[in-house]
Amino acid sequence: MKDFCGNTRRREFLTTVGGGFTSLALSGLMAREGKREADHPAKAKSVIFLFMYGGPSHIDTFDYKPGMKGMDGKTVQVKTFGRGGKKNEGRIVEPKWNFKQYGQCGKWVSDLFPHLGECVDDMAFLHSLTAESPIHGSAMLKMNSGSLVSGKPSLGSWVNFGLGNINENLPGYVVMLDKTGGPISGAKNWSSGFMPANYQGTVLRSKGDPILDLQHARGMGRDEQYRIIQSLNQLNGGHLSQRHGDSNLQARIESYELAFKMQAAAPEAIDLDKESEATKKLYGIDQERTEDFGKKCLLARRLVERGVPFIQIYSGGAHNDDNWDAHGDLEKNHNYHAGNTDKPIAGLLKDLKQRGLLEDTLVVWGGEFGRQPTAEYAKGTGRDHNSAGFTMWMAGGGIKGGVSVGQTDELGSAAVERPLEVKHLHATILHQLGFDPNELHFHHAGLNEKLVGVEGADPIKEIIA
Repeated sequence: MKDFCGNTRRREFLTTVGGGFTSLALSGLMAREGKREADHPAKAKSVIFLFMYGGPSHIDTFDYKPGMKGMDGKTVQVKTFGRGGKKNEGRIVEPKWNFKQYGQCGKWVSDLFPHLGECVDDMAFLHSLTAESPIHGSAMLKMNSGSLVSGKPSLGSWVNFGLGNINENLPGYVVMLDKTGGPISGAKNWSSGFMPANYQGTVLRSKGDPILDLQHARGMGRDEQYRIIQSLNQLNGGHLSQRHGDSNLQARIESYELAFKMQAAAPEAIDLDKESEATKKLYGIDQERTEDFGKKCLLARRLVERGVPFIQIYSGGAHNDDNWDAHGDLEKNHNYHAGNTDKPIAGLLKDLKQRGLLEDTLVVWGGEFGRQPTAEYAKGTGRDHNSAGFTMWMAGGGIKGGVSVGQTDELGSAAVERPLEVKHLHATILHQLGFDPNELHFHHAGLNEKLVGVEGADPIKEIIA
């Protein structure tokens, strides 16, 4: 067949048009099956997960340890387990920033986050989270998918599977990476695992083409392009009927339709020119240092307004110097990353609240683990990984503000009061979206797979309003 649809050679079409849209097919587009039946009234409609990749130090940010003052340089008996292995003693690196109290709740917050300090009455702090692994790759997968190994659906995929997508012109699961690149293991962190491919995350860029390979093919008009897509989907539909529900092929068919709609919707969604100068200033977009992360946070708000149920934003790229992994100079590292993100995140919380969106938008902040109270090396201020106790916070979406749950020991080395696992965080997110985390499942290989595992997990009831 020399001609395809009357004017475009079939081989040329598959190369120039199908090539771009096919990549979209396997990168997290809309689920057409619709939302699952909620188990109880939902308090949140969307989730914004702010991922501080590399492991921010809890005792230098939100976990106030006044007893460490004056202990700098002292060798103490403390059991730690990080990248450097298991140790029974170490040299104390006392917190490098002052803390002060904020809000009606009187929460102690480090000088690293003066803007977020103004929002503590809307935030619930989890001070006793634990992770199974002190290694970045496996800890990232655990935080993102509930599993230490790849191949399981990510949190965003579970949310997409449960809620479906309200906006048929945008993906239901959006990922925005750090300007220096993506995290370790890359797309495994937003994979749909054994779920159909259309539950995966779609990487959205804050400038340039919002989604790669989405532009019109060689200046082809929309009407002509849509006729070709319809013809191609008819051919794929014939193959699908013979392949008994191949999820990748089904996702490809759906993605052609969605990609066509996204060509108009995605550029509009990221058009920040429609925002007021006051709003841009609130997010720090008027300042070079905070511009990049501020744009991502503002985009997250615009996506929530347009019905996107799950958005994940990464602070920190693939290399140690580009993320929160402070093995060397703790002060330089955390001053840099906190300074880039403090005002934009506070701006996001304030903007959501003043627009009435915070009450049904769940915001989550944290990394894959925390940092040790002791130095990793003989000299310097760097801290090793700490999976035995660290801090995350949640806000909005029916979460109580101004409360704290759990506690680490006097040095912040391990959780000692109300220890929490990653699955409890995941269970809380699903609960706020209206689902019983122990009931929401996907049947795979003869098992009813769950985000919280076969043993299940209860939500963190102390922070639920």
